[in-house]
Amino acid sequence: MDINNFEYNLDPHCEAILEEYDRLFPLFSKMAPALQEKLRGFFEEAGIIVAAVEQRVKTRNSLAGKLALKGAKYNSVLDLTDIVGLRVVTFYADDVDKVASLVERYFDIDWDNSVDKRKLHEIDSFGYLSLHYICRIPKNVYKSDEYPELNDVRFEVQMRTVLQHAWANMNHDIGYKSGFEVPKGYLRNLSRLAGMLELVDDEFSRIRVEIADYRRKIQSMVASGNLSEVPLDGDSFRSYLMLEPFRPLNRRIAAINQAEIHEVSLLNFLQVFKLFRFSTLGDVDSFIRKWSDAAYQIACYQMGVTDIDIISSSIGPQNLCIAFILGSGGGKAGLKYLFDALNGPNPANEVMADMVMEQTADLPFMNKKK
Repeated sequence: MDINNFEYNLDPHCEAILEEYDRLFPLFSKMAPALQEKLRGFFEEAGIIVAAVEQRVKTRNSLAGKLALKGAKYNSVLDLTDIVGLRVVTFYADDVDKVASLVERYFDIDWDNSVDKRKLHEIDSFGYLSLHYICRIPKNVYKSDEYPELNDVRFEVQMRTVLQHAWANMNHDIGYKSGFEVPKGYLRNLSRLAGMLELVDDEFSRIRVEIADYRRKIQSMVASGNLSEVPLDGDSFRSYLMLEPFRPLNRRIAAINQAEIHEVSLLNFLQVFKLFRFSTLGDVDSFIRKWSDAAYQIACYQMGVTDIDIISSSIGPQNLCIAFILGSGGGKAGLKYLFDALNGPNPANEVMADMVMEQTADLPFMNKKK
């Protein structure tokens, strides 16, 4: 039998509720996607990244089935709280509460019918975890002359994590849609799985907090100039670049031709400094101090015979790397390695390495090395 065509023997009271549903269905159909977009906008404005925002309108057949079971408890279709439903799926457990806070800010919450299923379990039980709010749109936010019932329509917002969502769907399919009673052994395994997922959710949130604390600590250490104790990694290097450590050298180079400096990202030099076996920001800072004069000498040769009036902000760190390689005896092979790392492997990098070797051969820092 096609469930979509299933007919229920409803009493006149329930049939009247169905007719009311039919009349308001255009409103429900507009509300669901509009609320979905509103929620997405709220999260984007608040800087909360969520996995999904879903919406649905209860089908006529689903409503008829519900009325067949307990239609007597409803006087009107507006007494039902889940005709319009939204679900917000977050990546982290602590984001559920952040999402809930935004929902509370923008909508009226029916606290008597809302439920936090995360708090319903005993200490030795595991299962469905989700926060359900029953909401209304306040009249001071939006009202409709076409549908004056708009502000009386309650809608449900479910909030849960990706892992809770996965478990709920699996449990629903196995335990609810199967059509037979699930043996206790399988239910116990489902409960064990729920406990594991709950633990994983908590661990993801804990790790995120620890990473955030680490980033704040690194930023504080960089700002204080305590660079020798700061490990060189992506987070610390970003914080270091905010101090503009290459700017003095770049300005010195730009003054050769009174050139303008075009700012570009310098994050790709992190992999180069890793290749140089630098382990702390202190190593990078010492590297800049030691090789700045040599990098300037290279730039003087590069720009002395040209009328270049715009230079990239990468010229300083690149010339520092060239000076370091040549001054450390890395030669042509080391230069090619550098250009491959910065520009990607390309036969032209070998030609560039030959050219730099020729240009720098008689520079003071090279003669001093000899």
